[in-house]
Amino acid sequence: MIQSIDYYAVAPPLVLALTAGLVLLLDAFLPRRPYVRTALGAVTLAGVIGALAVVISQAVRAGDPLRTFCVPEGLLGSPQAAIGAIVPPVTEPTAPTAAVAPCSFVVDDFTLVFAGLALFAGIVVVLLSATELSSGDIPVGEWYFLLLCTLAGAVALPASRDLIMLVVALELVSLPVFALTALRRYDGRSSEAAVKLFLVSVVSTAVMLFGVSLLYGTTGTVYLDRIAHVLRQGVSAATGLGPGSGGAGTAYESSLRIGYDLPAVVTVAVVLVIAGFAFKIAAVPFHAWAGDVYQGAPIPVAALLSVVSKATGFAGLILVLVVALGGQGATWVPLIAILAALTMTVGNLLAMRQRHAVRLLAWSSVAQSGYILAPLGIRNDEAMNASVAYLVFYAAMNLGAFAVVTLVPRRSGGGELDDYRGLALQRPAAGLALAFFLICLAGLPPGLAGLFAKIVVFRELLGGGGGWLAVVMAVNTVVGLYYYVAWVVRIFTPVPVLTPVSVTGSAMTGGGATGSAVAGGTATGGVMTGSAVAGDVVVGGVRTDGRGAGWIPATAAIAVAAIVAIAFSVAPQLVLDLVPSGLIAVG
Repeated sequence: MIQSIDYYAVAPPLVLALTAGLVLLLDAFLPRRPYVRTALGAVTLAGVIGALAVVISQAVRAGDPLRTFCVPEGLLGSPQAAIGAIVPPVTEPTAPTAAVAPCSFVVDDFTLVFAGLALFAGIVVVLLSATELSSGDIPVGEWYFLLLCTLAGAVALPASRDLIMLVVALELVSLPVFALTALRRYDGRSSEAAVKLFLVSVVSTAVMLFGVSLLYGTTGTVYLDRIAHVLRQGVSAATGLGPGSGGAGTAYESSLRIGYDLPAVVTVAVVLVIAGFAFKIAAVPFHAWAGDVYQGAPIPVAALLSVVSKATGFAGLILVLVVALGGQGATWVPLIAILAALTMTVGNLLAMRQRHAVRLLAWSSVAQSGYILAPLGIRNDEAMNASVAYLVFYAAMNLGAFAVVTLVPRRSGGGELDDYRGLALQRPAAGLALAFFLICLAGLPPGLAGLFAKIVVFRELLGGGGGWLAVVMAVNTVVGLYYYVAWVVRIFTPVPVLTPVSVTGSAMTGGGATGSAVAGGTATGGVMTGSAVAGDVVVGGVRTDGRGAGWIPATAAIAVAAIVAIAFSVAPQLVLDLVPSGLIAVG
């Protein structure tokens, strides 16, 4: 038997994979010229936009969800030949019915929402990458190739409906990020971040695979909907073998029956799978890697981790919990609720202590993970929609904040929060944009996108009996206001005007100098004016590092994120319409 493949269903990841191969070939054969960097970026951006266009076309089409990589019909009648072929339990004589073929790849509303989210984030990250790569320190072809591989995995994972494809897609997202983090050569902090991320990801994958193996050993199937059916109905429903079948069939049934006599095995599997995904989304207590990795990685990679990698982790977690383990809610619902409360609390407390912009966004991202987890911590089938809606709101806001952070350090020479002092006065567009994104993340007007996101979650928590979790979230929302508002205040606070101190030659006044002036330059409030270091360029009184027009794509990324965030603030129903009820179709 040969599986039929629906190439339209797999077109988005296929477009990304083909574009990745094209970028690698172009990088290998084109001459080393300055225009090649721009050309590779344009090809990458075109591939991501093309994949997004296919996703949009799939979203507007009418009809049933697209399915492919399905078990051939000729194998459905034999449980030994086709694991996952379910024979419904017989309660009374009925007419024979055709078995539904289990499929590994399903394009439904859930898939389309997460694929669209990943590709939108991919467009912003590609634009930010052009800014990061303008220095020439990072190999361009390898960067874009790895980025496209990550996006291909992020698009394929939400369509996965069996454990094997789920794990493979998750690793396709994770593995290229290690290399992206370390591509900034001769940078010790980037290398350290890459090693930490690698070790954490390896541990999380091992833990999750252990849980996955227990699930497969207990149920005898890798298909998510079949796992749920087996856990609900029992072994005889999965095998189609009755007590009198005898022979090898009885032995096979008995081996599966052992799993049902040991419910602790299922509980351990659930805990291990949750722990594995908790590493991926940086949920407490599996969060310690986030601050160092975000700070050490190039800022576009940090943005990729905070949105694409996080969204992929949540997509996998939701698929496993809702589709495969929906009947085990008594086990995982309390665990998720506790994880959500711990994650939002610890993330906010750690963010309050930060003085570095990227580290603050890293721990803020951890706190946001807690808010996204919260709806999954109640016994409500519709709660998943609130998590997905919050994730969509969060993506636009966080990408915009990272886009401004990508641009500003290039102009001020640092990444501390104090380097943003007076930004709205020196560069009104960047300052106002960053302030708007931070206000959105805080959930304050006029950043109504963040406010509506939190309202959606609060409504589900209160309606689903999660009152205590709603109280914890309310307290943490107030705590989060502190560091968001403190950053915004710095943006609008004028830089103190100090008496310029001239420094000539190697002379120092009192063994030091305020700011960083050299060769007759002046320093005021840590921002360099006057003469700059040789090779630097002064734009609007703020130092750049001579990397040309790299700020143009970052500005475009800010504009794209701002337009989406403003649209969500003005018309939040856009997100709610994207997340209808009944998101997930069974395989």
